[in-house]
Amino acid sequence: MAKFRDIKTLLKFAGAQASIHNHFNFDRHLTHRNDFKKNRSTLLAEWRQLAA
Repeated sequence: MAKFRDIKTLLKFAGAQASIHNHFNFDRHLTHRNDFKKNRSTLLAEWRQLAA
């Protein structure tokens, strides 16, 4: 928080970062490796489509 001069900027950044984190946060320890990799690649493709 020290690098943000304004609380509005911090809140805007935190909101955007939280949505990105939630998009990619997949409970790795609860799934098999192959399933994790498949889901991760699907999410990454979706993210690239949204960002384009």
